Amino acid sequence: MTVWMPHLLNIAVHVGAGIAAMALSLFVLASNKETPQHRRRGRLFVALTFVVCATGAIGNLFFRFMPLFAVLTVLVSYQLASGWHVIHTKAAGPNRVDALLTAAAAAWALYLIPVLFNEGMGSSGVSVIYASLGGLFVLLAYDTARWCFPRRWHAALWRYEHIYKLVSALFGMLSAASGNLIRIGQPWSQLLPSVLGALAILWFFRRVRRPAPAAA
Repeated sequence: MTVWMPHLLNIAVHVGAGIAAMALSLFVLASNKETPQHRRRGRLFVALTFVVCATGAIGNLFFRFMPLFAVLTVLVSYQLASGWHVIHTKAAGPNRVDALLTAAAAAWALYLIPVLFNEGMGSSGVSVIYASLGGLFVLLAYDTARWCFPRRWHAALWRYEHIYKLVSALFGMLSAASGNLIRIGQPWSQLLPSVLGALAILWFFRRVRRPAPAAA
């Protein structure tokens, strides 16, 4: 089968941006937080990951529909945009941008569900697809509920939201890469990055909760 040149170009950009984003994420996770260097690297990570999501969406829409990648594109895009935006709102809580992001992700996911069933999900990835959809709808439910939170909660919660959403976006990319490159041991080869991501999130949550050392 001849592969169309625009498809090859889209794949090349998708893979190149993904490799760069995942490599950069190691420095982002290891660097001191809330520093200019962390913010610069974070912005570059977000930009690269948006390229990954955009090329993934183009590939699914115009070249080859892949159910798992379609779901992960929605999930990672929403986690990335929402997790990045929360560092701008912080204690102020959600605003109109958050409402637009949540509504767009919900509409995208609801549109995608019948497409998944019509196209078929593939027996090897059904569990990962359901887990990803479930994670997306839980996140959408939380982001809808936080409009009702007392204002003082947001000052304490925004760091946890930022950590959860950005780290989840990273490990969502790793799950997609694992599912595409490792053909044996599926779906566990796709679920393992999610397990590692959950452990990483718990570790960062623990660091946020740890009180700062007293000044000498």
